[in-house]
Amino acid sequence: MTVLAHLPDLPRLPAYVYDLAGLREHAAGVRAALSGAAELFYAAKANPDAPILRALEPFVDGFEVASGGELEHVRAAVPGAPLAFGGPGKTDEELALAGGVQRLHVESPHELRRLIALGERPVDVLLRANLDLPVRGAALAMSGPFGMDEDGLAECAALLPHAPWLRLRGVHAHLASGLDAPAMLDLAARIAGWALPWLAGLGVDRPELNLGGGMAVDYRNPAHRFDWAAYGSGLAAAGHRARLRIEPGRAITAYHGWYVTEVLDVKRTRGEAYAVLRGGTHHLRTPVTKGHDQPFTVLGTGTGPALGPGPVTLVGQLCTPKDVFATRVEAPGLRVGDRVAFGMAGAYAWNISHHGFLMHPRPDFHYVSG
Repeated sequence: MTVLAHLPDLPRLPAYVYDLAGLREHAAGVRAALSGAAELFYAAKANPDAPILRALEPFVDGFEVASGGELEHVRAAVPGAPLAFGGPGKTDEELALAGGVQRLHVESPHELRRLIALGERPVDVLLRANLDLPVRGAALAMSGPFGMDEDGLAECAALLPHAPWLRLRGVHAHLASGLDAPAMLDLAARIAGWALPWLAGLGVDRPELNLGGGMAVDYRNPAHRFDWAAYGSGLAAAGHRARLRIEPGRAITAYHGWYVTEVLDVKRTRGEAYAVLRGGTHHLRTPVTKGHDQPFTVLGTGTGPALGPGPVTLVGQLCTPKDVFATRVEAPGLRVGDRVAFGMAGAYAWNISHHGFLMHPRPDFHYVSG
């Protein structure tokens, strides 16, 4: 039974539905494509739901977290899983947790000084590099708040010999998101070309390079997927002489979640057709954040008034004109009572949304395992 077959029978809307069986199959494919060329950590920020984390655990080498709250949540959901702790603006309380993680990603010289001041506790660190490596075609470039330029990295390198309990393992360099496999491989080569000689000069004899995530996810064409096979074989063929790690999030879970709601009202205003749906972007912020039309499927369950032919804009219940799921899209015959299932809602969806606005009820959550 497919996940879509479950959607007409959901007892309450809106609801999130996650395909755990499909997620496990996808994660297994990614792991196989990497073929030992790189370690696979899942970026929990994309979707930290505990059943999602548990479904992924057998197929990943660990999880990347970006706050003390995420760290505690992931530890509770998947006890014992290796963790990498990154993100700017770590507090002293968060840095105090570093002794229990596999790698700590240091974001600035000041952060390193505060880590040193916490005392002699062994911590394995990667220095996060914000390198001047232009990336064409990126959907998002990681700007100044993230990591350090060459001067900041040199300042950290000068501090580390005075704190031998902090072990420099390598460099973290997530520079951009929304890249295809050839662009990711080109960026990896340029990162390695800078980082490996720099680390060798510091005496790091078994260097690690964390290349981050950023694998492209195409919401306009969900069938077009990142080429994991080409990426894995390309990394293996490059022979970067380093322990490589990647931290994808969106490209792992986006395809395996749906936000399901229903049409409450249909109308025309100054010639434009609108369908008002239960819920809104306070549940599914992705289309507003990314500036796209969220892909959807209409389940013909309604019996109320219908729209005629022509494009329709799908909106939610919020008191803002920005509460838009999709603009001027085709949904012939859409009527009150129809269920609308928005796909690609498995990442940066519920967890990135402004839940409290207007105090609407929260959605239900369902997990399909087979």
